Amino acid sequence: MAISDPPVFENHTALDVARGICRLFARNDIWCLAEMPLRCGRRADLMGVDAKGRVILVEIKVSRADLLGDAKWPEYLDYCDRFYWGLPPALSRAPLETDVFLPERCGVIVADGYDAQIVRPAPLVPLAAARRKVEVERLARAALRRLVTGADPECGGWGMVQG
Repeated sequence: MAISDPPVFENHTALDVARGICRLFARNDIWCLAEMPLRCGRRADLMGVDAKGRVILVEIKVSRADLLGDAKWPEYLDYCDRFYWGLPPALSRAPLETDVFLPERCGVIVADGYDAQIVRPAPLVPLAAARRKVEVERLARAALRRLVTGADPECGGWGMVQG
């Protein structure tokens, strides 16, 4: 997926969770983008920035197998000031309380297609200022690219560099 491509979630439940979290974040002046590529080659389900310029990542999991089978998520911690798990209400949060999922480092948001609730706040673990600047600029450019190419799909093909 190119940065300018619209976000695509693999199922309706993930889309609902993303929608609820985006609504919660918008009420709290946090603006995010779905399916944001990271420089490590991974892609964050949601990446946002708050009013103070802090970077927030959300990894959405909609099944126990998806949650337990994900070994790549610790790589995301190097790209955010706060990290959250985003889950639908029906998914048990019990695995997230084990040391494997670093509960002291990761927050939890429960969401459906209408709203969301932070059930465990994510602690602030500040990025280095230079890293934060790079990530916020990448997020801004990706958001602007999606906005422009969404309005004019023929606009995006001229020498674009990904990432």
